Amino acid sequence: MLTLVAVLIGSYLLGSIPFGYLAGRLAGIDIRKAGSGNVGATNVVRVLGKRYGYPVFALDFLKGVGAVKISMLMAPGRPPEWNSPELFGILAAMFSVLGHLYPPWLKFKGGKGVATSAGALLALTPVATLIGAAVWIIVFWLTGYVSLASIVAAVVLPIVILVVRSHDQNNGKPLVYASACVAAVIIWRHRSNLSRLMRGTEPRFTRK
Repeated sequence: MLTLVAVLIGSYLLGSIPFGYLAGRLAGIDIRKAGSGNVGATNVVRVLGKRYGYPVFALDFLKGVGAVKISMLMAPGRPPEWNSPELFGILAAMFSVLGHLYPPWLKFKGGKGVATSAGALLALTPVATLIGAAVWIIVFWLTGYVSLASIVAAVVLPIVILVVRSHDQNNGKPLVYASACVAAVIIWRHRSNLSRLMRGTEPRFTRK
């Protein structure tokens, strides 16, 4: 039990590292007061360009990967069933995303969770996540909207995981439920984007 608590707290703290905010400080600005005001990679690319934005995306992505991989190594791997490495990884994935969304260092106002979610899910189910990434790329290429691509990929991914992991009787369902929860949170965090998309005022992606 103590190991699980350590995994959850550690995953949350790892996810809460605000790389977008730190990149802004390196560039001499508060990213929360520029562009959309979000500390995620998309806003960093728009405001500061790819020199800062791409590393922020990579680091946010690696937060999810790292939380899952470390937690799976820490899992006891013995009965009861919840001691399994994959269930530890699933819980770590969710807590790393929560850390990214609600970092205590920024008054619990973080990014929208796309990069960290992608990293965590890639570590858990690579094939399904790569399919979700392909969906994201196609939607973005067709529309130019990062927000729409993220929302569509978030909706599609739990369905893809359900199909890809249908043979897994032990961890398939928990992974589907976890991905559905992550998708719901991502969509909720994009609610203002959804409103602008419906009004036709959502800006297409342009980088500095």
